[in-house]
Amino acid sequence: MGDMRSTKSASFRTASGLIAVTVAAVLAAGCTAAPASVAPTPSGNATGGQPITTASAAAPRSSALAAPSSTTAAGSTAPAPVVTSAGPSSSGMVTTPPQPAPDGQLTLAKTILGHLDVKSVVASGHGLFFAQNMMYLHTINVYDRNYKLVKIIPDSVKLADFGYPQYPGTYKGAPVETAFTPDGKYAYVSNYSMYGAAPFDREGSDTCKLSDHFPNSFVYRVNTSTLSIDQVIEVGSVPKYVAVTPNGKYVLVSNWCSYSESIIDAATGKQLMQISVGAFPRGIAVDSTSSTAYVAVMGSTHIAAIDLSNFAVTWINNVGSAPRHLVISPDNHWLYATINGDGVVDKIDLTTRKVVARVATGRAPRSMTMSPEGSYVYVVNYMSNTMSKVRTTTMRVVQTVSTKADPIGITYDDATHHVWVACYSGALMVFKDGPD
Repeated sequence: MGDMRSTKSASFRTASGLIAVTVAAVLAAGCTAAPASVAPTPSGNATGGQPITTASAAAPRSSALAAPSSTTAAGSTAPAPVVTSAGPSSSGMVTTPPQPAPDGQLTLAKTILGHLDVKSVVASGHGLFFAQNMMYLHTINVYDRNYKLVKIIPDSVKLADFGYPQYPGTYKGAPVETAFTPDGKYAYVSNYSMYGAAPFDREGSDTCKLSDHFPNSFVYRVNTSTLSIDQVIEVGSVPKYVAVTPNGKYVLVSNWCSYSESIIDAATGKQLMQISVGAFPRGIAVDSTSSTAYVAVMGSTHIAAIDLSNFAVTWINNVGSAPRHLVISPDNHWLYATINGDGVVDKIDLTTRKVVARVATGRAPRSMTMSPEGSYVYVVNYMSNTMSKVRTTTMRVVQTVSTKADPIGITYDDATHHVWVACYSGALMVFKDGPD
């Protein structure tokens, strides 16, 4: 699915209440479960995932779901057996024995409750953590490294005060994701919908067509010194993921219901253009040279590559069903993608633009984060109530920990080696990674 929260019985919550939907409707959105033609994957309750060659099907899914836990983060130190490519044989595959987990394990450091209905959490790199509460609370919670709630930022704005006189009155947003500038001075926050007088009297949807003509929404810029909104920028409809280029020049926004990517000039605070990429763009990763932006197009099996010098679009094809979130290695060689429909994480060689390895982490892998040197990615598995740590060199799950229900957002704080997990059920969980 996209951003609207669901339960295991496939219900969606909107600002006006809880609405039951059929599983068929969810599948039609291409966002939660794999199509019938996709082999099922493990549920994620095991402590180790299985790397899978790109030519093979995933392993059978376990029927059990991991039970959420707020008291322990202990995971097994030995992953399950691994399937890798091999020389000629009757099956073309060989099973290799498990490998031990690396030194340093994820351990639960803190569970934060209260004032949360959290969709995502993002570290500034400078000691602040923004937790986005969407339309359920209309707020952004800001925490420090001591887990202290520094401020609750309301999402209400007077658009006319920010250069949009055609929209008089006060409007509320619905904070989805945040991206910080490289110096940490500003945070850009996407809003799922705006709420108020027309034209902002129609809430967005996770199942939308271009012909639905949902109203545009806005990205807020928050000054991290004052923790107040100091700029708003009109973009497309139902903006979800947002990213800032490493050179600070551009802000990119995935407009879910406009099927487009907004390019914002950070210096002027103006949208330069929208680039059509197809149904349901979401995750964005930009290489360290600010040359190319990669966009996961969740209603497809491909990833768009946008050349930031001329905004031309090329494609990485056949990555799997419903690519959702992306992270890129520090050397710009590897792109990692959660493939929500297939229940796996892909490793993509950006030289050949081919998937070279896959690992099953759990049911409905959503967001990822990466350790600063690129040795590990950390994946939240929404329908397994788990978070997995994956060694990138071997694409093996080295540890899986239980979380509160519906883990959906994740971020890594380089200074403390803490992994923050946002659970849609109303909690933030902070895990210490490695030895003290």
